Amino acid sequence: MVENISDAMTYEGGCHCGAVRFRVIVNNHKVDDCNCSICRKKGFLHLIVSKEKFTLLQGETELTTYKFNTGVAQHKFCKTCGIHSFYIPRSHPDCIDVNVRCLDGDVISNFEIVPFDGMNWEANIHKLIN
Repeated sequence: MVENISDAMTYEGGCHCGAVRFRVIVNNHKVDDCNCSICRKKGFLHLIVSKEKFTLLQGETELTTYKFNTGVAQHKFCKTCGIHSFYIPRSHPDCIDVNVRCLDGDVISNFEIVPFDGMNWEANIHKLIN
């Protein structure tokens, strides 16, 4: 059950091996569940935040980047364990997109999960939560 969270909350998270750690301030507890080819395979639940609300605590040198298609999105992942904790999204290149599944603890129930038809990205990009 999704809680009605109206105040900003701070979460921490990271990759599986612990090399990459981050902190994020969340005002909007709605996330997108995209069905495009890469998000479906990664199991990414999208929480897009401004760069000011995201702090990389450790592991900058442990990150590597994957780009494809337009090359705008920068899919960051840990070189050691391969987990994609966050990335710079094509839809919001001035923001950070955090994978809610990489937040510490059992917090997914704090978020409303909204389906997003990323298989038809161009036709639906205007529907993304901001």
